[in-house]
Amino acid sequence: MTTMLLVHGAWGGSYGFRQVRPLLTAAGHEVFTPSLTGIGERSHLAGPDVTLSLHMHDVRNTIFYEDLDDIVLLGFSYGGMVVTGLLDDIGDKVRHLVYLDALVPTNGQTAADVIGPIDDMLAGAIDGWAIPPVPRQLDTPEATAWSNARRANQPVGTFTEPVSLSKPLDEWDFSRTYIKASNDPGEGSDSAFWQAARHANASPAWNYHEIATNHMVPMTRPQELANILLDLVD
Repeated sequence: MTTMLLVHGAWGGSYGFRQVRPLLTAAGHEVFTPSLTGIGERSHLAGPDVTLSLHMHDVRNTIFYEDLDDIVLLGFSYGGMVVTGLLDDIGDKVRHLVYLDALVPTNGQTAADVIGPIDDMLAGAIDGWAIPPVPRQLDTPEATAWSNARRANQPVGTFTEPVSLSKPLDEWDFSRTYIKASNDPGEGSDSAFWQAARHANASPAWNYHEIATNHMVPMTRPQELANILLDLVD
């Protein structure tokens, strides 16, 4: 049995992994999908005080209170910021680190730094702190409507607080995988996700996979994602 901890992305929640969880648990693994404060089912806790540090604390507490060790730790999209920022605290508990179409920051970078110019997005924040959701398409109009109804405002502080990382990601002892959503029609080849993917694909320190779908991989291709994760622990 392997312990897997899956961290969702911006504007999302743990519900985004609802189709992936049963596939992993059916194979005998223990799966945790914490929701980050202020979004998802914890959107009632949103406010200007919600930051990247608070989201890191959400995941750190899951690891501590559930007494998790030897973890396959996955960050999806913005969740890559969260898992990277945790490494100085919990890196010794990680067996394998997975970035799922995710931001991969270096020391001192914010999500805004990694994504690129998002001044208009930040300036358009409701009440100065709440960034409205970016619409995302799923495979059917019904699935898209279901998902978009659950996407919550993202607190600005989660995008503007830098990550602290004591050494480059490629130098940590655990193994690493990047999984790229390779068929997102709205994404340019110079996106932060493609830049991270190209680095991983070219580096002997990384494993690399592609899934031919758009960014919302856990909802559009849960079986393909589960298959990759299960292969990592075989």
